Amino acid sequence: MFLKNTQGSDFLIVGLGNPGSAYDNTRHNIGFAAVDYICEKTGTKTDKAKFTALYGVWKYKDKKAIILKPQTYMNLSGDAVGQAARFFKIPPENVIVIYDDVSMAVGKMRIRTKGSAGGHNGIKSIISHIGDAFPRIKLGVGEKPHPEYDLADWVLGKFSDADRKTLSDKFESAYRSVQLIMDGQTDKAMNLYNR
Repeated sequence: MFLKNTQGSDFLIVGLGNPGSAYDNTRHNIGFAAVDYICEKTGTKTDKAKFTALYGVWKYKDKKAIILKPQTYMNLSGDAVGQAARFFKIPPENVIVIYDDVSMAVGKMRIRTKGSAGGHNGIKSIISHIGDAFPRIKLGVGEKPHPEYDLADWVLGKFSDADRKTLSDKFESAYRSVQLIMDGQTDKAMNLYNR
């Protein structure tokens, strides 16, 4: 049962990752790092605990956005996203999810308006709760070094200093993409940053 919320919000911005300091600077936590960057830029604090998540409220122009960091561990991210989306009355097309993609090189970014999970368990969990028609910003974290390498070990591995620097430069692009999506200019964001 969910509490009634008469306020509602316009957007839900979700960064995917695993909670706990042991997962800091890992490939799977790039979504957390990206929303931390957005929070830093906007003066937003994700210090409210609800929906098995940490969240904060960002006022952007005439819109209200909830910035959410699920604390469920990656594979159950949809539990937190589904609860928050229902509570704040946010439709799937206004749920923006930022996460890691192992099929793209470090520093690559892709924006999509909907689609399949592509083998990502966090996205699979979210789709099971709100469907697949939500925009997502994928940040490339690099492919496994060889096919036999365990995928879990790879995504839970740490970035090199060089990769971390490359990705840090991409956080500004992710931030600007979120702004464009909230402005109704998703196509412009895709044209600018899908490279």
